[in-house]
Amino acid sequence: MNIETWLSFALAAMVLCFSPGPTLLLVMGQSLTYGKRSVMPLILGVLSGDIIAMSLSVLGLGAILAVSATLFTLFKFLGAAYLCYLGIKAWRNKATKAEDKAPIASGAIFKEALLVTALNPKGIVFFMAFFPLFIDTGLPYLPQVLTLAMTFLLVSALSVSFYSLFAGQLRQKIQSPKLQSGFNKLSGTMLIGAGALTATMQK
Repeated sequence: MNIETWLSFALAAMVLCFSPGPTLLLVMGQSLTYGKRSVMPLILGVLSGDIIAMSLSVLGLGAILAVSATLFTLFKFLGAAYLCYLGIKAWRNKATKAEDKAPIASGAIFKEALLVTALNPKGIVFFMAFFPLFIDTGLPYLPQVLTLAMTFLLVSALSVSFYSLFAGQLRQKIQSPKLQSGFNKLSGTMLIGAGALTATMQK
């Protein structure tokens, strides 16, 4: 793989990863709810979801989703329903003083980010269609795929870090329980909106 091809892929990955979508809305919503403490679980969850989506694409599920409207719709509504569930949970979160906050459930945040990313059928189909555009058939296949995968994961990590740190910093500066309650409702609305966005996705 030459440097021009790699740079083209990296630029395309940046456009994709930094564009608002269900995963980034989840990241923003969770960061607004839990603050900077949620950054690392979110990053690890999204990257794990990306790895699962890439692996499913390589195994052929992407091709099945691309031709099966029923399976695509099933994945789509599973992801949408889960995002709406998280949004409702955020709406119901009660604001508390900083000293009264319970330790953050890092495992739960990791799981939520992983599921939302991995259940996005658009992502699985994307990896199946996107990666081959940058593969040189005259060169060994595996090293090229690994290079593209690592590049995408790096860009994805930068994107999640940027959005989660921004929202987390904003949350940490708010000490008023009334304003924190407003942030909870804002994050819940964002997550429900992400669910609605996912539900309207077309192949």
